[in-house]
Amino acid sequence: MGYHCCPAQVGPSVLDCDMAQLANEGKRALQAGASYLHLDVMDGHFVPNISFGPYVIECLRKHIPDVFFDCHMMTSEPEKWVEKVAKAQGSKPGLLCYTFHYEATEPRGKTQEVIDLIKQHNMKVGLTVSPDTPVEALLKYADQIDLALVMTVYPGKGGQSFIEEMMSKVETLRKAYPDLDIEVDGGVKPTTVDMAAKAGANLIVSGSGVYKAEDMSHNISTMQRSVEKYGMGKSEEDMSALRSDCNGDSK
Repeated sequence: MGYHCCPAQVGPSVLDCDMAQLANEGKRALQAGASYLHLDVMDGHFVPNISFGPYVIECLRKHIPDVFFDCHMMTSEPEKWVEKVAKAQGSKPGLLCYTFHYEATEPRGKTQEVIDLIKQHNMKVGLTVSPDTPVEALLKYADQIDLALVMTVYPGKGGQSFIEEMMSKVETLRKAYPDLDIEVDGGVKPTTVDMAAKAGANLIVSGSGVYKAEDMSHNISTMQRSVEKYGMGKSEEDMSALRSDCNGDSK
């Protein structure tokens, strides 16, 4: 198992909420126990669908100023959106991560450029890979990023099931980088989260597992406890002690 002392957090994907009530839906998930919000920006080019852009994120920030936003940029030219997304940084530094796709930048030789640009705009750096991209793509830049996102479905396509084979990427990352925030996204819900937790993921993105749940709070706590159990400790009994150790860590 991928043991670590990284925070166990659940971030609902707002694409599965009532988008006409975006701010209220975000607050509802946070009140139910979510730690952050996962915001999927789709440009209609990198993926077929279009969702929302930086202006919506900036407007959402006015209603939710103190919560971490993970902006998952499913865009063909992520460098063009950095400055605009940076306007939604929040009430203090560190509340916004700009997570972009390796597949959108590496073929054009721009991955390093985008990493540097994000840092220049004082945002956290996230890098993600689609299922067909090997984990070496993340390992190449892991020393320079704050978050590694392993896609467990193909981006931009709805109705897919969790791809269990992607857990080998998570295991490799966790073994090499025990302090790195590792996120999984796609088909993650209470019935699949244990696989991600055992592999070493500490950030859990869940859309329908949160917003389509009969009991949102129950599902969020179930997924968070899975990470605490399998990623942060070997048994239910030592979870509390291990959380104390992790919280006392100076990192």
